[in-house]
Amino acid sequence: MSRRKFIPVSHPVLAGNEAAYVAECLQSSWISSLGRFIPLFEQSVAQYCGVEHAVACSSGTSALHLALLACDVGAGDEVIVPTLTYVAAANAVRYCGARPVFVDADPDTWNIDPHRIEEKITPKTRGIVVVHLYGHPADIDPIIELARRRGLWVIEDAAEALGAEYRGRRIGSLGDLATFSFFGNKVITTGEGGMVVTNSAPLTDKIRLLRGQGMDPQRRYWFPVIGYNYRMTNIQAAIGLAQMEQISARLAERRRVAEWYARYLEPLGQFLRLPVERDGVRHSFWMYTVLLKDSVKLTRDEFIAGLAQAGVETRPVFYPMHLLPPYQEAEGRYPVAESVARSGVSLPTHSLLTEEDIRYVADCIAGLCSRATSPVCFLHNQA
Repeated sequence: MSRRKFIPVSHPVLAGNEAAYVAECLQSSWISSLGRFIPLFEQSVAQYCGVEHAVACSSGTSALHLALLACDVGAGDEVIVPTLTYVAAANAVRYCGARPVFVDADPDTWNIDPHRIEEKITPKTRGIVVVHLYGHPADIDPIIELARRRGLWVIEDAAEALGAEYRGRRIGSLGDLATFSFFGNKVITTGEGGMVVTNSAPLTDKIRLLRGQGMDPQRRYWFPVIGYNYRMTNIQAAIGLAQMEQISARLAERRRVAEWYARYLEPLGQFLRLPVERDGVRHSFWMYTVLLKDSVKLTRDEFIAGLAQAGVETRPVFYPMHLLPPYQEAEGRYPVAESVARSGVSLPTHSLLTEEDIRYVADCIAGLCSRATSPVCFLHNQA
């Protein structure tokens, strides 16, 4: 397994009007949190998701915080959160003074298991945060039905799933609110940035108020509530608008990368479990993530280190929340989440990858398998 060029796990694509729109911001001097690109970016995302309203903000985490605040989450409340997720989902609940209550993962998609939610609901439960992990939509219809029956709201954490679809509907249009992240490794990026989308005008007004330090929009420098500086800049929104103009191409390129991975990793089925795409959904393939089977006599970290030596950057699956020091539970049992986290690895997934890159990654994985397992595994070398 010879070393070749470095293959990063993610890479932004700035191939459209980004430079022109940013230049307009600089030339006009509208570089802060006012300017024409902010409402244009918000309208673009709202229209794409099929919702009425969108509010741009400083990050995906601030978007989650604002969404929870809009739902009046506070001290003493509980919010259902998947244990297998990025830490922002749990942190945002804690920012509100509430307690995240964790639920194990579905064994196929690794999203929150709809069948394990109701047992975690108590009189203190206010709502459910549903994370569309790695771009595969969660099975959200039964979750929404449960929430309506129990008087709860549903927030979609769609940070990793812009462009994904569930039963013919775009992710972001399914819950009471949804949040997105535009960090540099996402399907589209503003560098840092986020968005809250919803069909509720009252929730939108509340989020806008809280986003801008709580200043009354009709009375300058009058602050009726405690707010936050969670605004997005016009420069960020300019980049975001240019990115939204290319979203169909970016999603198609990621799907092509996923198809190449499926083709070249299929011969390694005895060693790897490849990601699924359930009937009725469309995966955004934010990350192409595989699980190492027991036949691979390497730990996840040894596997990652072996690929790094060959110039292939990867990422481990997120640690379950209940294992992290701030959220550690002595008695909670989440076997699916722990198994996925123990064996899961995200491979390079971005629009600039070529078929040659994917073949090389597959050959590197085959080499690791062949040296760490018996019988020896060989994958055809077409590089």
